[in-house]
Amino acid sequence: MSRWLRFKNSRVGYASLWLFMILFGLSLCAELIANDKPLIVRYQGHFYFPIIKNQPERVFGGDFATPTDFLDPDIRRNITSEGNWAIYPPITYSFETLNYFSNVPNPAPPSRENWLGTDDRGRDVLARLIYGFRLSILFGLALTIVGVGVGIITGSLMGFFGGKFDLVSQRLIEIWSAMPELYLLIIFASIFNPSIWLLIILLAAFGWMGLSDYVRAEFFRNRALEYVRAARALGLTNFQIMRRHILPNSLTPVITFLPFRMSAAILSLTSLDFLGLGVPPGTPSLGELLSQGKSNLDAWWISLSTFVVLVTTLLLLTFMGEALRDAFDTRKTSTVKGGRS
Repeated sequence: MSRWLRFKNSRVGYASLWLFMILFGLSLCAELIANDKPLIVRYQGHFYFPIIKNQPERVFGGDFATPTDFLDPDIRRNITSEGNWAIYPPITYSFETLNYFSNVPNPAPPSRENWLGTDDRGRDVLARLIYGFRLSILFGLALTIVGVGVGIITGSLMGFFGGKFDLVSQRLIEIWSAMPELYLLIIFASIFNPSIWLLIILLAAFGWMGLSDYVRAEFFRNRALEYVRAARALGLTNFQIMRRHILPNSLTPVITFLPFRMSAAILSLTSLDFLGLGVPPGTPSLGELLSQGKSNLDAWWISLSTFVVLVTTLLLLTFMGEALRDAFDTRKTSTVKGGRS
């Protein structure tokens, strides 16, 4: 509780947490914010929910049995005629929607139709930023969870057992860390079809080693304390001692490094997407938008908006990480409500 109060006492870190959670929560509802399909349509006395199930355009007075294109002016005219209505999301474009009805060549500058302009294929930049932000955060969370899990397991085993097991494990880690990570990513990207899960597996295979050193040091320090000896004297197994007694007291470096590890994961995904080694083509990502900005230097709105989103995300995570580090630092005390912690 005192740590949480110390974290709240850091105004920048606490405000960054709230802002990050609000932005992430909004991105989780991206389909309700940026979509080329209406949320609700009332047409000829019937209600339709195209965002859940798209109907053929014949249902709305069209000529074909293909899925309805709600950006078509004729379809919009039909569903907004007398007695009919539709509720659209604030942004009427999804991340893959092409603006066929634009009067200017692509990439088009910001306008009333496309608030942050379009990319070189006519896709709405703001919609791709929202979906790309969500993908980056979810990727960072997944990679952080996998990397932290592997790091905790390996670090705890090396720190608890020590001896030859620790010595051999350390040598194996040194050999594995010497492998060229970028070259391996390029090789695997040329062999396998690009996917999010393949990136998580490849990056997690190298991302756990830094954290395992901290967990190993904590286990080395805690295993010699009196409460561990008492637990061993009571007949608890090694697994019980590690899980119940040592691990809860060794999580300080794990928790304080979580936002920084997420920042590193987001930067890794952005860099790989920028180089064309990341997510499958067509997937909305910040790195792909940066690559488009590099290829279209005159379309300043692509690079500028992506840069602002990326820098804001990393700054929020950094401020949260610094606040967590101060909250878990036993050498620092701060005045909190109700006394001193």
